[in-house]
Amino acid sequence: MGGFGISDPDDPLLVIDIDLVKQSCTTVTVEFDDESVADLFDRQVDAGRTPDQFARIWIHTHPGCSAMPSGTDEETFDRSFAIPDWAVMFILAKSGATYGRLRFNTGPGASVRLAVDVDYSTDFPASDSDGWLEEYDANVRIHDPFARAPSTVDDPFALECDPTEIDALRWYATEWVAS
Repeated sequence: MGGFGISDPDDPLLVIDIDLVKQSCTTVTVEFDDESVADLFDRQVDAGRTPDQFARIWIHTHPGCSAMPSGTDEETFDRSFAIPDWAVMFILAKSGATYGRLRFNTGPGASVRLAVDVDYSTDFPASDSDGWLEEYDANVRIHDPFARAPSTVDDPFALECDPTEIDALRWYATEWVAS
């Protein structure tokens, strides 16, 4: 899943909130809803923020131990964050590993790996766990390409198969065969 880091107006690399948009995710991909991204821009501008505060820091997760960017991450970062004079790609892996990179898009351009740290001395009023869960539930849809609709798994006649195959079908419906 992914979202946009909202930065402090006086400290552009200090993320003070994360704003999610509607998105469809698999264990290895995320696709943002274009209309939801436009709504995010409207909400943030209405809240008095400028694009420098909400449209430069791309935050997303990886399902495994590695937080290193994939080829798809690099293509997305190049395509979607090439306009601002600088942008950040931040990745949080399931294991807790992190990756951060600041890229300058002006002049000769450059990329710098960032040290990632949590600043506990800074107030973080956005740390509302219940609110985050509500935002996640409202925006993130998980798509399992191997899942079958529950009614087809439980009804062997709908599957037009031998009832003895149902246990195997349940496994395929709930496990990621390709992982």
